[in-house]
Amino acid sequence: MTDTVTVKLSKPVTHNEKTYAELNFREATVGDLMAGGIFKDETSQTMAVLAAISDTPLPVFKKVSVKDLKAIMSATAELMGNDPAGTTGE
Repeated sequence: MTDTVTVKLSKPVTHNEKTYAELNFREATVGDLMAGGIFKDETSQTMAVLAAISDTPLPVFKKVSVKDLKAIMSATAELMGNDPAGTTGE
């Protein structure tokens, strides 16, 4: 398993005069999952965890395009504790 993943954004995000062209993600911890737990819906929980594991302020992460989010979700599946893409576990 990879310890970190970098995802280049197709549409960079600007927040507080700082532009984010790529996001670097690390493996999620229990603390990251707890940080997401303050939200009631699953989407917000997931976004909060992804923001936490990329050390990205949540307001920045909210501006990420859905196209980029799909790439992020695919690239970070293992870091989030999910099975690697393409495996069935059999």
